[in-house]
Amino acid sequence: MSYRGPTGNFGGMPMSSSQGPYSGGAQFRSNQNQSSSGILKQWKHSFEKFASRIEGLTDNAIVYKLKPYIPSLSRFFIVATFYEDSFRILSQWSDQIFYLNKWKHYPYFFVVVFLVIVTISMLIGASLLVLRKQTNYATGVLCACVISQALVYGLFTGSSFVLRNFSVIGGLLIAFSDSIVQNKTTFGMLPELNSKNDKAKGYLLFAGRILIVLMFIAFTFSKSWFTVVLTIIGTICFAIGYKTKFASIMLGLILTFYNITLNNYWFYNNTKRDFLKYEFYQNLSIIGGLLLVTNTGAGELSVDEKKKIY
Repeated sequence: MSYRGPTGNFGGMPMSSSQGPYSGGAQFRSNQNQSSSGILKQWKHSFEKFASRIEGLTDNAIVYKLKPYIPSLSRFFIVATFYEDSFRILSQWSDQIFYLNKWKHYPYFFVVVFLVIVTISMLIGASLLVLRKQTNYATGVLCACVISQALVYGLFTGSSFVLRNFSVIGGLLIAFSDSIVQNKTTFGMLPELNSKNDKAKGYLLFAGRILIVLMFIAFTFSKSWFTVVLTIIGTICFAIGYKTKFASIMLGLILTFYNITLNNYWFYNNTKRDFLKYEFYQNLSIIGGLLLVTNTGAGELSVDEKKKIY
């Protein structure tokens, strides 16, 4: 964004493998394997039971009433960073020009044209995505803005900035996938889904999920061990699409907590305010992507979807 065992013979009698001198060890190993398998199954059962309980919270009466508004709210969260960046460029116009022209040594004319195009593109693209109008063009424009600004402002030098920008793009892909409507036709009173759109939506959701979890690579290892464990479990589940709603809720709550407590830019009036504000709104975009997945599901390319089939 902008500036900021074998059989044997014992005593002449035939001996089966179950009576051999090594049968005790083999049986012990077998019992040990069965025990380990049983423990894993028990852990899996407990985890799925706990995850289902958390997912059940979304069936609350209050949440049920808010459910129709979740997609719109999620899309707004996803594009919030673009609105914030546009308004910041306009309010700090001279500073943006000075930085790119004097510090980055870009020609003055290029800087002005670049800032004008990027600002207008972000405002229009974000608005179209919220309204679900021309979402293919809007998504492409916003992704181009993320990449072009990272190149011009030199944001590819920091790994955390790179991962966060990839995650923002992941949120955009999830928002775009949500706008894909499956065409339905009726034949003999039976609905027929457009499998091409369904596959495209599945690929977009998969790409979006993978890109979103990239941000948590840098986020995770700077937090407490408890948060690290929860985040690792959540990111793995979210990436493979296993108990996706639970993973989305957990990651969303963790990121929201740290976003409010660490990126509280409203308490600052200096240069730190701009950096905290930048990170706050970019994290808000990722939270929007997580929130939208709780509504759309993991898509075709996920463990959750495969479990429905098998």
